[in-house]
Amino acid sequence: MKLQFTKMHGLGNDYIYFDCVRNPAPKDPENLSVKLSDRHFGVGGDGIVLIMPSDKADFRMRMFNADGSEGAMCGNASRCIAKYVYERGLTAKTTVTLETKSGIKTLEINAHDGIAQSVTVDMGKPVVGAKAQPITTENGEYIYTFVDMGNPHCVIFTDKNTNELELEKLGKPLESHEFFPDRANVEFVNVLGKNDLRMRVWERGSGETLACGTGACATVTAAVTNGISPINEDVNVHLRGGTLTIRYTGQHVLMTGPAAFVFDGTTEE
Repeated sequence: MKLQFTKMHGLGNDYIYFDCVRNPAPKDPENLSVKLSDRHFGVGGDGIVLIMPSDKADFRMRMFNADGSEGAMCGNASRCIAKYVYERGLTAKTTVTLETKSGIKTLEINAHDGIAQSVTVDMGKPVVGAKAQPITTENGEYIYTFVDMGNPHCVIFTDKNTNELELEKLGKPLESHEFFPDRANVEFVNVLGKNDLRMRVWERGSGETLACGTGACATVTAAVTNGISPINEDVNVHLRGGTLTIRYTGQHVLMTGPAAFVFDGTTEE
């Protein structure tokens, strides 16, 4: 079966999107994600995303990582979905609800002349678990804060320059640590100022990505929880792919950032 797709990215966190509102959904999204995500023999991306109808919200998202595992939520992908449905004519609304495996999210589209310039996503209420707790791997001991943003995050504040870290060496054993039965996304964070954080992320199922929306939200939540950043203020999280603006109100986390089209194509399942 021929499938039409659109490649998009949010700060370099790139996925392959399928419009399953207008077209049939892939029959085997797990294997399709593995095949298409390959950056040498496929389209190349961090996974695939299905934009689907919903009986609970305006649209529904299913996302699959590059290893074929299904994720619960992706902040960057949700912004891309907002841009897609608005600019491709699936909705004229600038406030859109999106059903995900971690609940319904509200997307506010900042539009000008029919173009979604940026999107603010209400990422919901985070759940903070372990606060400033030790965790040990073969690479040594770290102090981490656990935050659940609908998916699990292990946030580590470090004085070492994140740009110089061997992230694959450090991230893999943390992702699959026994503390995290469902595996975890791992964030290493430098504090540049109370409203400025620099972050690199190792995503479960995908490895290092240039940006992670839920990871940025988890990072600011952890920073507020540990007294590093102020509550209910915008905090800029500088990722390898660009900057996201995050605000933790104490109840919900709001994420604002861009989304971009890359190209359209056709593949076979």
